[in-house]
Amino acid sequence: MNALASAIALDFDEGIDRKTLRRLRERFLSVNRQRWERAHSALTYRQQVVLDILPLAFHLNHPSLPGYLDGDCPHGLSHYQPQPRALDAARRLARTFALRDQGQRRPDLRALFLMGSPGSLGHSVASDLDVWLCHRPDLPDAGVRRLERKAQRLSEWAATLGVELHVFVFSADDWRAGRQRAEISGENCGSAQHYLLLDEFYRTGIHLGGCLPLWWLIPADQESRYDERRRMLTDCRFIRADEYIDFGPVPAIPREEFLGAGVWQLYKGIDAPWKSMLKLLLIECYARAPEYPLLSLAFKRAVFDGVVQADELDPYVMLYQRLAGWLSERGGSERLDMVRRCLYLKAGLPLTRTDPSRNRWRVRLLARLVADWGWPEATLENLDNRQRWRAEDVIRLRRSVVAELTHSYRLLSGMAREQGAAAAIRPEDINLLGRKLYACFQRKAGKVELINPGLAPSLAEENLAFHHQSTQGAGGEGWLLYRDLEDPADAFWKPVIRRSGNLSELMVWCYCNGLLTRATRLNVRAGHTVASVAELREMLDALAAFLPVPVVPAGRQALARGVRPLRCLLLVNVGVDPQAHLTDKGLHKLSARHDSLGFSGGRENLVVTIDQVTFNSWHEVSLQHYAAGDTLVQCLKNVLASAAANPDNLPEIQVHSYRRGHGQAIARRVRELFADVFARFFAGGTGPHPLRYVIEMDRRYFLLQYNGREPGFLVLDDKDALMEVLMQPQDQYAPVVFDRYAIAEDPQLRAVCEASEPDSVQVFYRLSGDRARVWVVDERGSLSTWEQAESPRRYLLSPLLRFLENLVERRLLRHPDGQLALSSVRCYELVARDGRWRTEPRPVPEATEPPQELEVQAVGIQEGDERLRFDLFCDGQEFTVQEHGDRLIPAVAHYIRARRQAGDPYPVYLSDLHLPHDIDPRVYQRDLQTSQYLYYRNLLEAALNQHLGD
Repeated sequence: MNALASAIALDFDEGIDRKTLRRLRERFLSVNRQRWERAHSALTYRQQVVLDILPLAFHLNHPSLPGYLDGDCPHGLSHYQPQPRALDAARRLARTFALRDQGQRRPDLRALFLMGSPGSLGHSVASDLDVWLCHRPDLPDAGVRRLERKAQRLSEWAATLGVELHVFVFSADDWRAGRQRAEISGENCGSAQHYLLLDEFYRTGIHLGGCLPLWWLIPADQESRYDERRRMLTDCRFIRADEYIDFGPVPAIPREEFLGAGVWQLYKGIDAPWKSMLKLLLIECYARAPEYPLLSLAFKRAVFDGVVQADELDPYVMLYQRLAGWLSERGGSERLDMVRRCLYLKAGLPLTRTDPSRNRWRVRLLARLVADWGWPEATLENLDNRQRWRAEDVIRLRRSVVAELTHSYRLLSGMAREQGAAAAIRPEDINLLGRKLYACFQRKAGKVELINPGLAPSLAEENLAFHHQSTQGAGGEGWLLYRDLEDPADAFWKPVIRRSGNLSELMVWCYCNGLLTRATRLNVRAGHTVASVAELREMLDALAAFLPVPVVPAGRQALARGVRPLRCLLLVNVGVDPQAHLTDKGLHKLSARHDSLGFSGGRENLVVTIDQVTFNSWHEVSLQHYAAGDTLVQCLKNVLASAAANPDNLPEIQVHSYRRGHGQAIARRVRELFADVFARFFAGGTGPHPLRYVIEMDRRYFLLQYNGREPGFLVLDDKDALMEVLMQPQDQYAPVVFDRYAIAEDPQLRAVCEASEPDSVQVFYRLSGDRARVWVVDERGSLSTWEQAESPRRYLLSPLLRFLENLVERRLLRHPDGQLALSSVRCYELVARDGRWRTEPRPVPEATEPPQELEVQAVGIQEGDERLRFDLFCDGQEFTVQEHGDRLIPAVAHYIRARRQAGDPYPVYLSDLHLPHDIDPRVYQRDLQTSQYLYYRNLLEAALNQHLGD
């Protein structure tokens, strides 16, 4: 057929004839054959079998053919007659294959099409194959599911030949009604677009077998009367309806689709920017210039007018011509240049070194376009040598690509808002796409920007040099990155690839973006730091074990859920000697303490800096640098904050520290700390559990505790401050848990806290010489402790136990319905056995009073913002604040002294205490804790006994 045939005009009003329709059908089939041959020729010899066998594999349910599922799988392609090429391919796969007569069985499949870039300038060996498989509308759901499984098996078989095959199974009736079953995925646009996809199908589709598109037979200027013309063709029997499949017309693109389609193309543009940018510009053209006909209609009109040469009807050529005309009218020369670059890179044909004999028609067509563009040789050389692009080239190009993608998205979403139309995309799909865009393009503090989303094949460098800023004679703590810097003196003349505030950030950026590999030669000028090539090599090994590169975008399942950290790598003391100040003084390890958080006799914390590298479920990489203050606790708190949202999926923690300055011991200690804290707060895959975790570090104590799901920590300068905090009231039972190296000098305290139980008051004591140490852990885990003179064992705890039993009894009386889960007071003695301190239960002594003991009671009085004051009662005698004022305690002490026999030195004890429920002006406490009573009891007893001794 000639390149330009005579025009075909169908006048439905004046009458049409079957001969003209047959001629029109053959014209479209001629274009289809050219495209099929081009798609076939773009594949390797091994890959061509996929295109040859595909229609036959669905037409026959034959065990010898690829994808066979079972005997019940739907099959049979309407009006399909296997060609010799397909039968030869089947016999090459299975020598025993023989074609059997299918009889009069009703076919289950209506048509099979290839759509997208195959057969076009944009297709290459690396391109995937998107196939539409259309079944009859009344096929049962079970049959559809079998077809989908068979399609998946065929895709897996094609993958073994190097072909990425995607088969979408649906019926034309469902398509016209908008009932696609698809969900959004890497190759499926879900609900994002319908008419835009149909427009692409009609202008790019290649018929592989089955019914032909009825759309071919309706003139472009009759698209608005499509259904009427279709009925005329079928009802008047100009065509046989069973020979055609109908997907419906594309008279115009509804404005509701533009936002969804734009977001979808942005989603695709993350991995394939060249193709997506072309499609985004086409969407913008459709939206902003509706006077231009759709490309599918332009294609159909050209065929009707006699254009049948594949070069002129190439989908990518027609796309470029449309965009070039539209942008030229708008004065968009820069965007037109971007379109040309996108088309050239999408074609994947480096003209400066491509053998024309292997890709004859593609090379000829692309060369013709490039000649029209007037590109200089340098432009072609640059585009053809993408493997030589460096990070700076890619960063500049990525900036332009992201700017163009962002411009298109904002423009499309703005138009959708202006029109007030609902976007033709499900909310869950647009949310999913938005999340992927956010994860890949959004800038935020600490996020490692991935600069090469498919722009260059590789950015690997042969030689990288890391120079500390101090080597340049400048101030500051930053680092500079150079390439091919053999002589450090040349740094003043060489361009800087990247600047960074710290070495770890620069290393992670280089690694994640592929500049730094194990083959890269490294050079370090450390300045006043102690960084070295060996340290960077170790860090590279740690990064490689932590995160494979390139970092692939997150999948649908991950993006459908909230973001959470998957794993963290803690780089400790990068470029830092944690013992530098001791080494300078000639000091070495002065004791047997080997805890890296309290090292040697100076109790030095060897964790100076931490760089936290986090890889999250949206496949974002971020880095947070801790270099000031209590770095380890800050890092721990932040990791705990992110873990609290997903206690059943805690992030994996990896720790690396260079071997310098006890590096391995430091890494092991930090790893143990994180594991211990996670095990306590998130035991059983739930949490965070209410508890107070105590870490001893650098002669101080750090108390970690959650407030709801927010972790916080208190810094306490000494043990007295710690004990004061541990006595404070709690909203719920919160036991005290000591880190494995904390309070090594007080193992009795650790034993007491390990024996703590909820909803009980526990009294622990230890006898030592003429002194006794007493601990009380109350119903919510608050801890009180004091030391007192030892008295006869039968009287040692009697006053305290009598006091506590009074509290318990009074609480039970206030809760007669049994809502208060509080058992009686229990006693334990601390004893040393087998080198450990243990708590052993002891029977509660009978409430035997010491000789000549007086009954002393106190009643707290809270008036406004004044401090809490007490009225005291001693053997029935009342001593009130109103009467005695500040002389209350001396008055009571004088009374007690007068009642005692001369020379009796024993102390006085409170037998009971009443506190007001508004003791804290911020809140009303229905039930005060035992620790609160003990606090005021100890204060009053200390004051009375002091005056008794005066």
